[in-house]
Amino acid sequence: MSDRASHPDPHPERPGSAGEHALQESLGATARADRFYSDQMCDRLVPSMQEFIAGMTMAFVATADAHGECDSTLRAGPPGFLRVLDDRHVAWPEYRGNGVMASMGNINENPHVGLMMVDFTDELIGLHVNGAARLVTDEELRGEHPDLPVESAPGRRAELWVEVTVEEAYIHCRKHIPRLVPVERARSWGTDDVRRKGGDHFGVAGARRAAARDADGAVTVAGDATGPDGAVDTGDDPREAATAGAGASSGE
Repeated sequence: MSDRASHPDPHPERPGSAGEHALQESLGATARADRFYSDQMCDRLVPSMQEFIAGMTMAFVATADAHGECDSTLRAGPPGFLRVLDDRHVAWPEYRGNGVMASMGNINENPHVGLMMVDFTDELIGLHVNGAARLVTDEELRGEHPDLPVESAPGRRAELWVEVTVEEAYIHCRKHIPRLVPVERARSWGTDDVRRKGGDHFGVAGARRAAARDADGAVTVAGDATGPDGAVDTGDDPREAATAGAGASSGE
């Protein structure tokens, strides 16, 4: 991991990090970067950005723990699940998932987050929003913003929200954004059905059960094997569980 102390900022008065400023200088990109900072970098959400966010059905969320160990995740929902509270604040609901809570756990240690939203279908443009996040209960945020919808996804009510105070907001250019064509499908919001969540798509659980079975000498009866956790393993490709719900949202 890079040591910030070893990278004194040659231009602390400019937007961005010490690391990017040092590289801009060494690669002769300072003037080009300054044009971008001047033209596109905002410390709040301008009206067109607010409208863009309101139409998003997904966002990529980057977080890091107190040691700088990173994680990235996807958050998705119907248009409007990302709530612009005002020009300096955006929030999204957190629902029951796999119980790991990697993103919220990181935020609990380190509030810095990076959001990336991309319109893959119409405008072919992206928006970066970086800022400081806090975890807020549904009751608390609703008290501050009574106009929040009761359900931001069908049949689901958030217990926690992530609220981000915007520090930087800027465009992501379209030149490498692919155009995608949306396909109508029924989403299983909030499901606990293993198949609809993608099953053991990469075969990790199946491989580990097989390894444990070999190590522990599990009993095989009539072609079926019982692993050490009592689960029945038919020997089928564990990824087949994903087929029935291919493309379905896991909601994790």
